[in-house]
This record gives sequence, structure tokens and C-alpha cells, in this order.
Amino acid sequence: MAFGSPTVPKDIKDKIPSRTPTWGLVSGNSTSNADKIKSTWLGHACFLVELPITTSTPSTPSRGPRILFDPVFSDRCSPSQHIGPKRFTQPPCKISEIPDVDVVVISHNHYDHLDTHTITELNKREYPPHFFAPLGNGPYFRSLHIPQERIHILDWWEGRRVEVEVDSTKIAFDVTCTPAQHFTGRGIFDRFKTLWASWTVQGVSSTALESSGPADGVNVFFAGDTGYRAVRDGQDEEKVPHCPAFEEIGKKFGSFDFAMIPIGAYKPRDFMSPIHCAPQDSVRLFKDIRAKKALGMHWGTWILTTEDVTEPPARLASECKKVGIEEGDFTVCDIGETLFF
Repeated sequence: MAFGSPTVPKDIKDKIPSRTPTWGLVSGNSTSNADKIKSTWLGHACFLVELPITTSTPSTPSRGPRILFDPVFSDRCSPSQHIGPKRFTQPPCKISEIPDVDVVVISHNHYDHLDTHTITELNKREYPPHFFAPLGNGPYFRSLHIPQERIHILDWWEGRRVEVEVDSTKIAFDVTCTPAQHFTGRGIFDRFKTLWASWTVQGVSSTALESSGPADGVNVFFAGDTGYRAVRDGQDEEKVPHCPAFEEIGKKFGSFDFAMIPIGAYKPRDFMSPIHCAPQDSVRLFKDIRAKKALGMHWGTWILTTEDVTEPPARLASECKKVGIEEGDFTVCDIGETLFF
């Protein structure tokens, strides 16, 4: 790791706890807390999010739509599993233990967000998911023999309605590609050849589904990997211009019931700030998108930068106080933990 690597504490399992996921299920059934968003953090930027059941049909399906964000289950986030950043915390489950997934959403093609082994295993499922990614990523997914009808490549501000069938009930939701401030590349010659993005997901009630109207259910935001402002040494951060896209997202989609926002991989600040949020950026992004609740991500899995591996949550709590975000509104959770929103 350039700039010098932090040391992983010997008691890392105590400092960053992990638990076997329950996915919010009670006796294998998801209808408990059926009116809540269920979010399970699987480490780094990977979340499994289940939307509430909004259908008004006589038979209630056993679960809502499930979206898996930026799944990476390999040990190293690298072109090779022999070199590159190695996990210091492990995934809380196997890929095969993740319940049925309807959609996989990818923010961009860096190795800590897009993993060929994980995508391949998900595509082998009896009921394989749809895959959403930003512009330029179509050839990658086609190279993995994923059928074109399950590949959705979108530009910023472009959305698509997805209909899935759960227990013979049609459920719909809208997936929209939105801007972020980052970059892309999986090798030496493909830098900036594909797009990077954040994403929104809106639940659709049965009324909107019947009328093909706009989404009127819950609202979820996934920031992916993003910076907020480019800060150089000695600059007053409050006077530095910030990325306007997040305020635009907040205005266009209204307040978000739940958001996933990066809080780690931010030092050295002058080098990382254009592409990675530090906690003081994360809380402003939270406000820009008008989030009600959020969980921090992009920390606690690989050593990518020079801050202490356990620093981001403490910094986040401090920054939330500074800007008046209520305790518990923007926080972190254990790896494998399911929270309801």
C-alpha cells in the first residue's frame, strides 16, 4: 500500500464485529416487519436490501424485492488472488447462503466493487438476477455469458422499471443510475473507459404498477464510491466547491428513507478527497440527498488508504454531531447485521 499501511489490531474481531446474517427472516419468512426496508451489510460496499411488501393483492408474497449492491466475496480486491489488498475481515456468509436476489447493482468496475468470481456464482443460480451497471460495462457482463435480457447498462439519470414475480405475485420497483464523483479502470489501458455512478431504488405500489405511474413507495440511495470535494493541504474545507450532483439527486427524488454512504479510504486527504468521502463529506452528502437514515460503508474490509482501520465510525459520529444529525440517523452496523428502516 502506498503512503504506508496502518496496522490491523489483533482484536479486530472485537473492534469490527461480524455475525451470521439472518436477513431479517423469522422462521424463514420475511413477512415479519414486512412494511420495513431490510438492510444487511456484507462488508465494504456490499449490502443486501429488501424493499417492503407493498402489494394489495389478497395473497401476500413471502418477501419484497431484493437488491444486492456491489457484491465482492473474493479474498483480494485485485486482478489476481495472489497479490493486492487482502481482507482483514471476512464475509459473514458464503455466496450460496445469500437468499434469492432479484437485481444486482454495480456502482463501477474497480475490483473492490466488481468481482468476477462473485458475479459468475450469482449468475449460476436457479433464478439468476438481473445486473445493472453504468455505461460501458456491457461487454464485461456479456463476457461472463449473462444473457442480454438480464443486463441493464444505464447512463446517469436513466432509469428502468423492474418487475419480478414472488410467490406468483408481480412486484415492481424503479432503478435509476445517478451521478457520483469518482473514476474507473480495471487495468492500465482502460482508465475512464466506463462510467461510475450512484443509484436510487424506488418501490412501486400496486396502484402505480397498474397505471405505469411513477414510483410512490420507499426510496433508497446507494452512493457507490464517490468523493464530495477536492481538498488540498492548507485549504479551508468549507470554502472548497463541492460536487453539486447530490443536491440535484435530493431535489429530483425527494427524501430517501434509507441511504448507503461511504465513510472510509480518505487519507491522505489531499490525494483521496476528489474520489473518496471522508466522514466530514459523508454527513454533508447525507444532508444534500435529504436522507432520513443512513449506514456508513466502504470501510472495515481492505486496507486501501492510510487512516486507522477502525477510525471511520468514530469520525462519523463526531461529524454527525457537528452538523446536527441526530444520533442513530447516520451510523454503522456489524458485518452481517440486518437493520430495519
